[in-house]
Amino acid sequence: MRRPAESAEPWALALFRRSVLKQRKLAEILACLGPTQGLRCLDLGSDNGVVSLLLRRRGGRWASGDLTEEAVASIRDLVGTEVERVDPGRLPFGDSEFDAVVVVDMLEHVADQDAFIAELARVTRPGGMLVINTPHLKRTALRRFRHAIGLTDRRHGHLRPGYTAAGLRELLAGAFTVETSRTYSRFFSELLDTAINWGVERTGKRASRKGVVVTGGDIARHRRLFRAYSGIYPLAWVLTRLDALLPWTSGYMLIARGRRVGAPAPEPIADSPTPDR
Repeated sequence: MRRPAESAEPWALALFRRSVLKQRKLAEILACLGPTQGLRCLDLGSDNGVVSLLLRRRGGRWASGDLTEEAVASIRDLVGTEVERVDPGRLPFGDSEFDAVVVVDMLEHVADQDAFIAELARVTRPGGMLVINTPHLKRTALRRFRHAIGLTDRRHGHLRPGYTAAGLRELLAGAFTVETSRTYSRFFSELLDTAINWGVERTGKRASRKGVVVTGGDIARHRRLFRAYSGIYPLAWVLTRLDALLPWTSGYMLIARGRRVGAPAPEPIADSPTPDR
């Protein structure tokens, strides 16, 4: 059995510890997901794989998948086994295989979203959980500024600019019942994300179908830049805390938890022994 690459884990976790935005994203996912011990789980779209790694460390039997070979290779370097390149129109997993499915920043990259939702429903057991994290559809001056400096939806591989809570609920209707949804990452977090993505653009990193995925190789090639990024972590932390000054505004990210429609299958009942006659 292949073991996770020991050399890959330190860079990913070190980068995660210096990424207040990734930390917030994981915290939101975990708050929706709850305990996973003893469950069969799937995560889709987890970028460079650190989210996959940290989800697996919480317990349960996990599989992972993403849209591009680059992303899949990065996830495999971190977690080792059960990582697949996926076709959103036909996921390579069995019917009702998973108790919980987590979709991280992937829905907006999928061309046929209805077919993708149908596949998510197929692989999730009745009564199973679905967590979706996706951009919130929010048209603001800051979003227009992002586009003006080249950080467009197309550049990031987004086929649509995001979803509202009502739009996501409508998309999932019939397959999943949405239990809760909320937005997070307000103006100051989005401003930080804009600055970070602009900096990554300066490295010459090319976007893929999944947008820009920072891997271990990128860290090695641009060590000074990422060292500088680590150095501004205290400032980044303070900046994102300023979101609390804008409690009346919605966030730029949307997260929702749903349940697969249908009653859970009953547990099999063991045959009773035949009495002696």
